[in-house]
Amino acid sequence: MKTQEAVVMRIKGLCDEKNMRISQLAYAAGMPPSTLKNVMQGNSRNTGIVTIKTICDGLNISLEEFFCCEVFRDLEQEID
Repeated sequence: MKTQEAVVMRIKGLCDEKNMRISQLAYAAGMPPSTLKNVMQGNSRNTGIVTIKTICDGLNISLEEFFCCEVFRDLEQEID
C-alpha cells in the first residue's frame, strides 16, 4: 500500500469511528471541502503534514494518534 492510500484509509476509519461524514470533518477542521475531497479521491498525490495536522485538529486527535496504527507499519518503498 502506498502512503497516500494509507492516509485516506486512516481518515475514513477515524470518520467512521466518530460517526462523522467527510463534509463534517472539513467543517470541523476549518478547511475547504474541496481540499479534503481532493485528498480523499486521490487527486492530492502528496498530502502535506500541515494538511494532515489540520485534519487531526478537526478529529480532535494528535498527529501521533493519527500515525500510530497498523496501516502505517508496512508501507511500500516509494522511491523508484
